[in-house]
Amino acid sequence: MNRRQQSLNGVTAALLLGVALAGCSDSQGRVDEQPAHAKLPSAAPRFPQGDFRSPLTFTNPYAHIPAQCHIETSRGTQNACLFCHTNGVYRLGLGNNFPQAGAEPRLGNLQLEYSFTPISPFTASPSRNPWENTLTPEKLREAVAVLGVDPQMWDMETYIREDNWRAAFQQRPGDPRAWDGGDGDAPFRLFPGLDPADLPADSDGFVRSSMPRNGWFQDGAGRWITGWRAVNFMPYGIFTPMTGSVSGIYLRLPKPFMQREDGSFDRTVYARNLDLLERAIQDRLRPEDGAFYQGAARTVALERGLYPVGTEFAHPLHYVDVAADGNDLAVSPYPGTRARRVKEIRYMYKWKSFYPSQFRPGTKEEGAPVYGNDAQGWVDNGVGWTLAGYIEDASGALRPQNREELAQCIGCHSGVASTEFPQFTSGVGNTVDSTWSLPRKFPGELDWREMDTLRYLAHPDAPPDATPGQAQLGDPVNRELAKGEFRHFLDNVVGASLYGDMPAAIERFLARAIQPAHGYSAAWPALDTASAAGFQRSQTLRQTLLRELTARGGYLTAEGMIRGEWLYPPQSEALAAARRYRQVVVTQRYVQGKDVFPATPVTFRYFREGEEGFDHQDGQPYQIGEVVADRPVDLENPASITYGVGNAKTLIDPDKPFEAGGTYFPEYVPLLVEPLRFESAPGG
Repeated sequence: MNRRQQSLNGVTAALLLGVALAGCSDSQGRVDEQPAHAKLPSAAPRFPQGDFRSPLTFTNPYAHIPAQCHIETSRGTQNACLFCHTNGVYRLGLGNNFPQAGAEPRLGNLQLEYSFTPISPFTASPSRNPWENTLTPEKLREAVAVLGVDPQMWDMETYIREDNWRAAFQQRPGDPRAWDGGDGDAPFRLFPGLDPADLPADSDGFVRSSMPRNGWFQDGAGRWITGWRAVNFMPYGIFTPMTGSVSGIYLRLPKPFMQREDGSFDRTVYARNLDLLERAIQDRLRPEDGAFYQGAARTVALERGLYPVGTEFAHPLHYVDVAADGNDLAVSPYPGTRARRVKEIRYMYKWKSFYPSQFRPGTKEEGAPVYGNDAQGWVDNGVGWTLAGYIEDASGALRPQNREELAQCIGCHSGVASTEFPQFTSGVGNTVDSTWSLPRKFPGELDWREMDTLRYLAHPDAPPDATPGQAQLGDPVNRELAKGEFRHFLDNVVGASLYGDMPAAIERFLARAIQPAHGYSAAWPALDTASAAGFQRSQTLRQTLLRELTARGGYLTAEGMIRGEWLYPPQSEALAAARRYRQVVVTQRYVQGKDVFPATPVTFRYFREGEEGFDHQDGQPYQIGEVVADRPVDLENPASITYGVGNAKTLIDPDKPFEAGGTYFPEYVPLLVEPLRFESAPGG
């Protein structure tokens, strides 16, 4: 038994020791006796077994560097980098040891340089953009044509309303209340034990079931508490409906966190422990919270910025259905434009304690082997979590992801560790204990609820080319900036997503809204791509005008809600985006990129000149408007620690203030103010 298995089995044993009695509930959501179905097995199952594989064997050895990292910044007027690469969470000591905006010299400053990892003599350069589906979507269309498939013949509305989650869940072995489906080599062993038949969650966020096998104990109404609770959070510009994907997020803590000290279950104790965890992750702990969780978990330390061992996250990633707001079950039971069909089911399980402060930043091992199991679809992220993922096969049914596909997950959900036996780690500067959602959960009990994309309300009579609905929430204020999160995003990205793109529907809205007749300094311009100077002038003007719009609250409705034009694509455009993604599905080209645009985004094109320019790695000069497929690397001194590292500048100016068009934010912290406040309505 190797060192990892010994540690894993120790964790399992510790959790089992913390488990006490289970039983039937009283009117307070408590139980007093143990039903037969809740009895624990006599021995713990064998922990899932994996092996090590070098990423150098992948088609894309640098799958942990997402496509968004390769975009240009329009000479610094568009900074999407700040939403991953910052120092703020690290400086707080809040579950992160990976500062990426200059706080650790060996890591560099990823807001200022494309300092991708050093080249390897055995693989293509990491400073080359490998995400072919995103960079050159015409090549994806060619691959589809080779299969003899005509995407225009697909009925996408019917497709996204088909359920592919339940069939996958039914393949999961074992007890759905256990994080591990059980012993053996079952492909769906680590599929999350969240039964889609039990969704959506109730108004308090708890997922209840009518089936005893799915629940730990009954509430006062006689339904079974499964332990899962929904998390409603403020997304970045990556999982909004406008980007083609929307999330559900569900959290579950181990059994002792649901129990009183005498071992009986109590929903109030569990809710209290979940609230304590939320405050620990969001850096809002108070002296009266104490040093430990409550009930049967009273010996588990309440640790700032860290989850307890045994924490689970389930993350269904849905297609976008703009008719779905949870009110029409014939369309979808899920709110927030979440289609019935899922693109992926993602899962995280914390299997061991990890303290980021014990590891010096800069010792990450991006070239070390990845521990995981391709047949079962999981990897170890190197810092305490097992990550599992299930994605559509060519027919649309879910299958386990392989290690190369899952390396993309490690790129966003990891940290820095240095161990006797190096293991693959990566990560970003803005996660808290490898997670994104709970740090950005709307504070307060009312937002333990289904992820609903700012409480989307569909307009049933909206034409296919019109904004399909509206938000019923405003722009939550960032704790450090005293400014709305979405406003901060728009001011600095000048786009609808981390690609810095502006979909056609948003372009139409801005062209109508931003006009001198409405009090703006100029009309919203189209991008001039005929020359580098023309492009820069038009992009700089767009930044200026968009900041005028946000400053006067023009991105909000008169009631202070975020305008639907920013978040929700017209039905015709949503279905077109789903059709593009399905081309990736039928070709199974996930390792070439999951984000597919109608054409190459302008932020992947070359609009530099003079000393700010660079050549291809082979020395050939770039032409204006050419797709940026690769960037130069440092080849001056083979003895230097930066030899082979990307050295092209982003052109984000660290000395330019915001008032002059600057976008540099090295200390951004992605936490919301509490009590929750929103940006003022126009004229407010």
